[in-house]
Amino acid sequence: MSKMIVVYHSGYGHTRRVAEHVARGANAELIEIDAEGNIATDAFEKLAAADAIIFGAPTYMGSPSWQFKKFADATSKVWFTRGWQDKVFGGFTNSASLNGDKQVSLIAMQTLASQHGGIWVSLGLPPSNSKAATRNDTNNLGGSVGLLVQSPSDASADEIPQGDLDTAHHYGQRVAAVAARLRAA
Repeated sequence: MSKMIVVYHSGYGHTRRVAEHVARGANAELIEIDAEGNIATDAFEKLAAADAIIFGAPTYMGSPSWQFKKFADATSKVWFTRGWQDKVFGGFTNSASLNGDKQVSLIAMQTLASQHGGIWVSLGLPPSNSKAATRNDTNNLGGSVGLLVQSPSDASADEIPQGDLDTAHHYGQRVAAVAARLRAA
């Protein structure tokens, strides 16, 4: 069985709820990036032992939260030693808008994974883009690089559309399956 980690920042609880669904799908441990952009003292050891790391952050002003970026910058010591070389990676983001420039956040996460020599896992689902599609359908936002989630700014974390949460669970399963196949190879 592969060791999976979801490392995420959540400003208001919405991204935490998504992280929980991704983690359930991947059977992963959660590591939270706190409000100051820090992770627990033993978290880097857990990340080093992981077969796969899934990044998560809200999209604020067209990029991941500054707390996630602080975490990303702190991985430079790992980068220098190639500590995450050939690990499996994925990523997800959440914003209040349907688009909200979420793709930029995913590309930032994908770039971070690539700088570490990692193997990125796409969402692997076609978009639900017919006239009959609803927000309860999987991949209703049409992501491909990773998981996209939308939660209106005046909605609680409990009001995230079920389709986004189902897509989150699927994505966790997909990253775990890819990690398991590579581990078995």
